[in-house]
Amino acid sequence: MAVTLLQNYDELKEKLTEYERVMLLKHSLTCPISSGAKQAYESYSSETETPMFILNIQETREFSNQVAEAFGVKHESPQVLVFNGGEVTWNTSHWHIKEESLAEADQ
Repeated sequence: MAVTLLQNYDELKEKLTEYERVMLLKHSLTCPISSGAKQAYESYSSETETPMFILNIQETREFSNQVAEAFGVKHESPQVLVFNGGEVTWNTSHWHIKEESLAEADQ
């Protein structure tokens, strides 16, 4: 499944209503660690049916902050959040974002 860029919190809320399980990557456009995490995230997208989304922090800072506040998950970058039933049930950041960890979280 392709990774889709989200621009705002309303788009995320719509996806959380539409799908039972969703993955979201908070991605920094300037961080080399985030670049590696994005590669792993995009690579994993071909192995799952779970809808996968991304937000670029520098372009949508307010959106990123809204996610942290609404779901009570401290902001990190890069960071992957897994939502089940509209709630964050798993998250990880930095070097822990690997295809293997995403697969485990996607069970």
